Amino acid sequence: MAKIKMNTPIVEMDGDEMTRILWKMIKDHLLEPFIELNTEYYDLGLEHRNETDDQVTVDSANATKKYKVAVKCATITPNAARMTEYDLKEMWKSPNGTIRAILDGTVFRAPIVVEGIEPCVRNWKKPITIARHAYGDVYKGSEMKIPGAGKVELVYTAEDGSETRELVHDFDSAGIVQGMHNISQSIESFARSCFNYALDIKQDLWFATKDTISKKYDHTFKDIFQEIFDAEYKEKFEAAGITYFYTLIDDAVARVMKSEGGYIWACKNYDGDVMSDMISSAFGSLAMMTSVLVSPDGYYEYEAAHGTVQRHYYKHLEGEETSTNSVATIFAWSGALRKRGELDGNQELMEFADRLEKATIDTIEEGKMTKDLALITTIKNPVVLNSEEFIKAIAGKM
Repeated sequence: MAKIKMNTPIVEMDGDEMTRILWKMIKDHLLEPFIELNTEYYDLGLEHRNETDDQVTVDSANATKKYKVAVKCATITPNAARMTEYDLKEMWKSPNGTIRAILDGTVFRAPIVVEGIEPCVRNWKKPITIARHAYGDVYKGSEMKIPGAGKVELVYTAEDGSETRELVHDFDSAGIVQGMHNISQSIESFARSCFNYALDIKQDLWFATKDTISKKYDHTFKDIFQEIFDAEYKEKFEAAGITYFYTLIDDAVARVMKSEGGYIWACKNYDGDVMSDMISSAFGSLAMMTSVLVSPDGYYEYEAAHGTVQRHYYKHLEGEETSTNSVATIFAWSGALRKRGELDGNQELMEFADRLEKATIDTIEEGKMTKDLALITTIKNPVVLNSEEFIKAIAGKM
């Protein structure tokens, strides 16, 4: 059988620990036998990031701007223990954070729905996609412990030296305070990414904040979304037969729990962080989530939504068998290959991505799965496969 050709490379970002092992298995068994794989390779493993002073992460993001499509393996964001373990020069930043900042992207996460892995919420029939604004708020906040009585103010000093002050709190005893910010340009990019993605996948878009309480901060998000929608997207949404809907975050949560799913739920940074974990857990597992970073400039970076599976990696190093779920990483590859095919007009590549996803889902629905899924499935007498056996079972379906 002739292999499928790729005209344009995708950016390949290798990663760490057990997911790095799975990465090679997926390429060996599911991709290279069928495709003349064309990638521009970047090693984002922690050792190589340390060797290059993390320049490799910046280079991979800039390459994504050039080629438009990237696929990323899970990577380590080091803490103090990792500093010692890997003898790091410094505590390097999250690669995901660096890439998001360079691409100015929004993260979209959606569960992979499989019969036999049933959602905890019984009325959820279709995936719910979380769109998380990946900039600012508490993640770039400044914090202070207040030792005793005193006044805390917000102070804005303009370029001409003039000041605007807003009282935060007049403390009469010890306490804490936090300041956070966002940037209009980043919110605008977030809005456009959400509107574009909704048009891409033909799904309704919800957006929710707490503008009744946060009358300037959250209200600005609401206003920017509405202004951009009315000026640039209203007619496109009508033509596509989809809707844009704004509500308060607490109302959105209540509506989500009673819905059937099948829409995009746009959230501010913290809300998106929390709700994506809630959605993934309620649908089954973080290892059964797709994740794609979408830039309003048309850049796409696909990855698994989970970490590097450190515990399984240490077992692997000891020569022990592991049963690690590779589904999210497989879907990262299929998503990137489908988008590459779409941008290049390569129908064969798009159809291959569809077949790969169907083979993965069919394997699970036939009762062959990794241990984590066997513990939660409603399928009778599932066959538990180890990490490589599961990937080979999918290859057999291909």
